[in-house]
Amino acid sequence: MFIQTEATPNPATLKFLPGRTVLGDHDALEFRAGDEGEASPLASRLFEIDGISSVFLGSDFISVTKSDGEWPHLKPAILGAIMEHYLSGEVTVDEADEIQPGGEEFFEPEDEDTVKTIKELLDTRVRPAVAQDGGDITFQGYRDGVVYLHMRGACSGCPSSTATLRHGIENLLRHFIPEVQEVRPI
Repeated sequence: MFIQTEATPNPATLKFLPGRTVLGDHDALEFRAGDEGEASPLASRLFEIDGISSVFLGSDFISVTKSDGEWPHLKPAILGAIMEHYLSGEVTVDEADEIQPGGEEFFEPEDEDTVKTIKELLDTRVRPAVAQDGGDITFQGYRDGVVYLHMRGACSGCPSSTATLRHGIENLLRHFIPEVQEVRPI
């Protein structure tokens, strides 16, 4: 089994591509701290490595964020844990239906058409690009011209995330939806 590794814009996060399905069609999932990884045998295995602070599972990739330690020391252990998981034949996530990414969405009923357009733009133009960098951005809410987005994986805590929100996503949404005034992270 050959696992590719890619750097992300977040220096604390590396993206691992096992060449196999990670979550497939399920929504991406993020686990923080060791006890949250219990729903995922793969995340649990990765949290056994000292210095790992979060694990993000995408359709075909795994982003691992470190709290301390150096990548040259952590990377072999992470590669070993991923390989061990796939060789074991275990599922990636137990009870995927019960895991809810983010919280409840919020918006006024009269904004439903605007929200639908925001979600479509995010799904078709933003999320694929962000997934290339090992992260995900999902819609959380819309109120008074402000779009609230949940940043996960490599995007969470990334030094360039503010620029991505302000100059990329905000400009895109404003271009297509004039009532959007601002984009904020949750």
